[in-house]
Order: sequence, then C-alpha cells, then structure tokens
Amino acid sequence: MSPMSNAARASHDERTIGSPAAAGASGAAAIKRVGIIGAGKMGTALARAALAAGYEVAVASSGPAERIALSVDVLAPGAAALTVEEVADSADMIVLAVPTHRFRELPSDLFDGKILVDAMNYWADTDGDDPELAAADGGSSVVVQAHFPGARIVKSLNQLGYHELDEYPRAPGAPDRIAVAAVGDDRLAVRTVMHLIDRLGFDPVDGGPLPKGKLLEPDGSPYAETLSADALAKRLEPGSR
Repeated sequence: MSPMSNAARASHDERTIGSPAAAGASGAAAIKRVGIIGAGKMGTALARAALAAGYEVAVASSGPAERIALSVDVLAPGAAALTVEEVADSADMIVLAVPTHRFRELPSDLFDGKILVDAMNYWADTDGDDPELAAADGGSSVVVQAHFPGARIVKSLNQLGYHELDEYPRAPGAPDRIAVAAVGDDRLAVRTVMHLIDRLGFDPVDGGPLPKGKLLEPDGSPYAETLSADALAKRLEPGSR
C-alpha cells in the first residue's frame, strides 16, 4: 500500500463537462490519489478541495515531510504530508503549486508518465525577472513542459485564488457555478483534469492545446474573473480577444 493510502486511512457543450455534457468524462482516466507540490495557501486550499471531493490527498514541499506535517494537519485535515519524491511516486495526478521560479529546482524526470497540472502563475514581482518565462509565446506552461519532457502537462487551476477555491464550489447544474479551463497537448490528460475540476465543484472547459495557456495567465482575460462555462469558452475561441 502506498504512503498516501496509509495516510488516508489514519461547440461549447463539447468543451465542457458537469451538465449534460458530462458524458465527455467517459474519456477520462480514473484517479483516486491527488498529490500537491506546494504547501502554501494555494496548495493547502487545493488539498481541502480535493479532500472534499473524495480524493486521497498528499502534500509535499521542499525538505522533509515532518517540516510541514503540522500545517498540513491544521489547514487540510485528512491530507498526508509526504516528501516530493513520495508524492511523485504514489499520486495518480500531481498539481504543481509552487512559486513559479522554483519549478526548475525539481529533477526533470521526476514526473515522467504522470499527469502534472501546472497551477502556477509567473509574477515578476515575486518570481524575479525571468526572460524565458516572460517571453514564452505559448505561456509559461510551454517552458514547464520543456523542463519536464516526460510529464503530461495540463495548465489549469491557476485562474482562481485560494480563497475562491474555498468559496465557489457548487454542485453540477447550480446557476452560479463558475468555470475553470484546462489546456494541454495530451488530450486524455486534459479530459482527466476536466473530470477533477468537475468534482472540485467547477464547470470545466477544454481550452485547447498547451500554448493556449497564455490566455489563462495573469495578463489573459479569463484571469481572476468568475465566468460561466459558455462565457469562458467564448473567451478562449480564436479571434475572440
């Protein structure tokens, strides 16, 4: 049994799932264990949301697991505090929620074969000047994919703040349910992340290939807005901006 398992025991309609279009979830891979790299406000908010959705959850940060065990226990009760390597080994899907400038500190083969959700946003004020990230035509996730060539990168979950992850989850069909987009070149990985988004309480939108992630970054129009699935899908259509 994995360390995570042990801890758990102690058109637009075609681009969304969560209503009648939920039939699209049949193309998603089944996942039970979600790993989160990053134990800050965003990471622990994601952990709470995933726990509420019924997933086994583990959280890791740099250094030994014992260093974050207390904060994880307080901020995300039920999640396991593990090392980065343990999370990479045991999780079915991993969310990268560290300050963007730190992703290069992780070994490039650490997530080979895994669905890796890039929930990071590059902020020069906090990440420092990074010409490669700032100039990437396809957005920062293209750079992240180049660093982790064996990972199945999906850009998602970066469009909302940690407080919105706590406040906005709604049941499918709720009139005020908001949307979250996912983009990536691995279509099965995108569908799987969309299924996760739906279970977290948001309407998922397939935003297309990974370079479309540029539209989901801080200078893209969907950022920090609470939009319906139809409205977000329209924002991501070619020529809509």
